[in-house]
Amino acid sequence: MTAFCTLETKCPYLSNEKSRTEYLYIKNCSFSLNSELVKRGYRRFGEYFQRPICGFCDECVSVRIDAFKFKLSKSQRRNLRKNLKTNWMITRPLVDREHVELFKKYHKYMEHKKDWKYYDMDIRKYYDIYVLGYGKFGKEISFYDENKKLICVDLIDIVDDGISSIYCYYDPDFLHLGLGKFSLLKEIEFAKISNLRWIYLGYYVKGCDSLEYKKDFLPQEALREYVDFYQEPVWVDFK
Repeated sequence: MTAFCTLETKCPYLSNEKSRTEYLYIKNCSFSLNSELVKRGYRRFGEYFQRPICGFCDECVSVRIDAFKFKLSKSQRRNLRKNLKTNWMITRPLVDREHVELFKKYHKYMEHKKDWKYYDMDIRKYYDIYVLGYGKFGKEISFYDENKKLICVDLIDIVDDGISSIYCYYDPDFLHLGLGKFSLLKEIEFAKISNLRWIYLGYYVKGCDSLEYKKDFLPQEALREYVDFYQEPVWVDFK
């Protein structure tokens, strides 16, 4: 395991704030270690695990949905009805030209819609960030339209008490289906079937438009503080 951190840089969530990130590089991470990292607020991308260490700001709150107590809202029921013809399957993480082109299309759209910084992607980069290191826990939920076209990819890790939601991207031509929310509803369904209680959602940042959807999936708990391995993580009710 190798630990390092970034220098202070512009916050990706709040335009008037700065951020610092702690990284752990772990080759061949075990299922149990990944589970412990997720409970302490780390997010995995490839063989790198990261969490914020902004001593001057504490707006990044790690949150998790209680899948056992989750109840569908009216809008979420409508979302499920819209996707009655959307097919889905769970596999190990995959990479091919279709995945990379969909990823690029989504990020080009978000660049124009929400002023995201655009980073070009190729198969090698995609493999390093979203496939490498999946071990015994990384999965992909793939979504297809009636013509078997890939329209959404949701990358997750299975941990000992739940699912860690890593990253989701979708085809902006299918905005009417609400695929981001639909993918999260499928995570919750899969968790219940698998007797896994928690959906670890990563960070919620009040005032960040891109993360506002998370507050619609209740009930939730929040990690009270980011702790080291010799300390037990404490999760509390979050509204």
